[in-house]
Amino acid sequence: MKVSVLCFDLSNNSFGRAALLARGLSRFYDVEIVGPSRRGGVWAPMEHVDIPVKKFTWKRYPAFSCVSQNILEAIDGDVILASKLMPTSFGIGLKKKHSSGKPLIVDIDDWELGFFYHSGIMGRVGRFLNFSNPNGLPYVWRMERLVEKADAVSVSNRFLQNKFGGTLLPHCRDTSDLDPQKFNPNMIKEKIGLAGNKILMFLGTPRPHKGIHDLLTALKLIDDPDLRLAVIGVENEQEFTQGIDDLLRDRVVVFPKIPFDKLPEYLSAADILAVPQRKTSDSIGQMPAKIYDAMAMAKPIVATRVSDIPEVLGDSGYLVDPGEPSQLASAIQYILSHPDEAHGKALAARERCRQMYD
Repeated sequence: MKVSVLCFDLSNNSFGRAALLARGLSRFYDVEIVGPSRRGGVWAPMEHVDIPVKKFTWKRYPAFSCVSQNILEAIDGDVILASKLMPTSFGIGLKKKHSSGKPLIVDIDDWELGFFYHSGIMGRVGRFLNFSNPNGLPYVWRMERLVEKADAVSVSNRFLQNKFGGTLLPHCRDTSDLDPQKFNPNMIKEKIGLAGNKILMFLGTPRPHKGIHDLLTALKLIDDPDLRLAVIGVENEQEFTQGIDDLLRDRVVVFPKIPFDKLPEYLSAADILAVPQRKTSDSIGQMPAKIYDAMAMAKPIVATRVSDIPEVLGDSGYLVDPGEPSQLASAIQYILSHPDEAHGKALAARERCRQMYD
């Protein structure tokens, strides 16, 4: 049997979950990944994924109608798995189901409309009128109302389960790949130019709803000359660093996106992983995958009480309220001053990940 995994944009981070689902399924079935690419390539951190990828050039309407038809003709799986409630994945999957009778599964890991709602009134109006974008607001709105047309639904967190139903399928990680015993943290620190420093790490694109500004404010409150904030996954270093307070620039080290197979190496250098999500419409439907990475790598985690983070971490991490930099700062200082306790929680986090999310 063959499964066709539909990704709405091969060139952005949505390819991450699609590729992980495909890799998991490839243990039992033939699998392909199919979809358009807005930037012309595959998302850099997973560009070497060992799954066949059928890539199509993203275009606006009306030209996308031809692209959509080409994608439909390329889908040859016996089962269709659409990643995300997006028109260029789920929408195309619905068309294929209608024309071929093949079963369609949709996997939902974000509340897509939440991103639109957070853009403000004028932003929403502008996006609603953006009919040339195949993944524009009116089309995404329509997708939410067609979920019941899928033969099965899986979701990554309970907010989405309450909204759309379906089976809870959390982000998972292979703890044999993400194994702290394979790395020497001090050697990796030296390799990335941070020998002798304590590293507070932020993984992923530093967007406002992910709490990066709260983390920078927290760093300013911590009087520790050896502490460095390593931000890994910055797309535009110059633009990002321009927004950092002059007093902090020497304490913030920026790294570009890294290949997915290099993630364990970089993460091994962290003394703390911070996941400071804000509670907004674009974050309440997300469950940050980096939590599972840090758990598998036995790293102390400080995170906010947003989405399923408290449930996933249990007692194996440190939780603070969202949008409270002073609480973040206090938690970071506590972890650094209680290394034995933090190490114990980190080991418990890895075991929890191994038992529940491997």
